[in-house]
Amino acid sequence: MHRILVINPGSMTTKLALYEDETQVWQSERSYSPEHLAPFGTVMEQFERRYADMVEDMRKQNAEVQSLSAVASRGGPFKPLEGGTYRITQTVVGDLLQGRVQFEHASMLGAALADLLLQGTDIPGFFVDPVSVDELESVARISGLPELERKSLVHALNIKAAGRKVAKRLKKDLVQLRLVVAHLGGGISICPLKYGRIVDVNNAAEGGPFTPERSGSLPVSSLICLCYSGSYTQSEMKKKIVGAGGLAAHLGTNDAILVEKRISEGDAKAERIYRAMAYQIVKEIGAMATVLNCMADGIILTGGLARSELLTGWIKDSVHALAPVFILPGEFEMEALAMGALRVLRGEEKPKSYENQ
Repeated sequence: MHRILVINPGSMTTKLALYEDETQVWQSERSYSPEHLAPFGTVMEQFERRYADMVEDMRKQNAEVQSLSAVASRGGPFKPLEGGTYRITQTVVGDLLQGRVQFEHASMLGAALADLLLQGTDIPGFFVDPVSVDELESVARISGLPELERKSLVHALNIKAAGRKVAKRLKKDLVQLRLVVAHLGGGISICPLKYGRIVDVNNAAEGGPFTPERSGSLPVSSLICLCYSGSYTQSEMKKKIVGAGGLAAHLGTNDAILVEKRISEGDAKAERIYRAMAYQIVKEIGAMATVLNCMADGIILTGGLARSELLTGWIKDSVHALAPVFILPGEFEMEALAMGALRVLRGEEKPKSYENQ
């Protein structure tokens, strides 16, 4: 039996879990308010606080490091990497501590937390399918300006986990299937998952459908004019695009549950904006289906917003003719991290080398 500790730091939480093979034994979650994190200027400055809290939460669960077979952590916004399970090495940790990442995100704490926890032991540490997974086909990288190459920043961990779940339902291996996967959350990633590889995707921070708090793709000329209007600073414009766009900009809230409540009470504007978000999701799914020559084996709706029967119902009505629709609400990050490490421990998969990519 393999005992795997999972570490998943988010912007306002640190989640821990212990798995014995495929079975989750316990899970804990430490929440942080904006006030708790306000004194820290950068994500990595939170490291000592997060580590101390993690050790305390492990103590409450009587979790001893020496009893572990491995630790699996969430990966950060590293350099572009193939999907898979990677060993945590000093090169990985050095890049995190020195800020050699594509952008700042709480996930970058994961590998560093695991590394410190495992110091002085020979227990392996892994990270799995980070947000910087880049398996794009070359043609998908090209934009209309050579200075602006399209990038792959994607909810890879949950997307590939959802793909594996549907493959199991279909009694096939993921590498045999062509799927369109829509991760629907605060950020939205929609991609063709072609034989296990994410060969195209909207960059969830820069394009695609608008989301509860992101603007998605915008009219470019009008955006340029807004940027140079003198009404907003650069940081304010960035906030409008990621953090204060989408539902938040139109309706004053990024809470989809509240939006649906307003719709049920007859708020016509809330319904129109919510339908518009569904409409843009549908268009992106259709676009990604064409990458698979309109021969997808399935369409998967996953992520937190997939819990909304209203939203998924609108989407399913529009896309069901393309392929069977599978709705997998929520996220499977903890399980996906544990299973990535377990496949390596069982010899089903070889760990990938960060240094060689």
